[in-house]
Amino acid sequence: MTLESLAGIVTVASELGIVACGVTILMISGEVDLSVGSVFGFSAMIFASLSSVGFYPFIGFLIALLVACIIGLGNGLITVRFRIPSFITTLGTMMLWRGVLLAWTGGFGARYTGKSVFLNFLNGQFLGEFRASALWFIFLIAVFSFILTKTPYGNFVYATGGNREAARLLGIPVDRVKVINFMIVAVLSGLAGCIQFARFASVDPLRGQGMELEAIAATVVGGTLMSGGQGSLIGTLFGVLLIGMVRSGLVMSGAPAYWYQAFIGVILIVAVIINTKLREWTK
Repeated sequence: MTLESLAGIVTVASELGIVACGVTILMISGEVDLSVGSVFGFSAMIFASLSSVGFYPFIGFLIALLVACIIGLGNGLITVRFRIPSFITTLGTMMLWRGVLLAWTGGFGARYTGKSVFLNFLNGQFLGEFRASALWFIFLIAVFSFILTKTPYGNFVYATGGNREAARLLGIPVDRVKVINFMIVAVLSGLAGCIQFARFASVDPLRGQGMELEAIAATVVGGTLMSGGQGSLIGTLFGVLLIGMVRSGLVMSGAPAYWYQAFIGVILIVAVIINTKLREWTK
């Protein structure tokens, strides 16, 4: 229990938490996005590549987020227009963008060797070992919690996930809500990828692989239902912190890396069972 250890947990949890924040909003509306890990890595690579060839990092950052937004828009439109389950849509785009990334880079990573005030703004250190990613995470949790609980759009999100047809009859544009949420989760995934690049100043083509499962696990642990209509970002905050503590604890205890993956699988199943039972008991 040292300050350095706590800072490490918060840093890992914050980068995952930014992705999980978007995943939570989308899952409340009744959909899921498996492409967040690929968008995370693809956006980070765009940011790194543009910054390393002479673009001002801020410009590269905006282009990376724009690309992420377009990917999210595509996921949303395909899902609502063709009535394809979002699991299938985003499974396909997860493999698509990971394949494009590998083909583009040839399997090689990218680095940024210069100094940039903007990179420091994205994820520089403050208060010792703590990083700006923690501030970004807290800010996004606060903003989107306010949107979900205090605005009409938040009501639209919960209603869309709770009962789509009833929401449609009430005049809620359910398809538009879902498309917007797909864009939100993609942009937040791209933001998290750029923030992690700002920490390491490097990125590889496999960056973000498996992150979709961690984000979903953190969201479900926080009380969000896979079926939609129920969940909160405060719950996701605690779910992300739990996963961050377990990851750091396993590393410090010298446990093999696969034990972390095993834990994620077990905790996801257990959390779904608990959430389902709680929902049955409260009916």
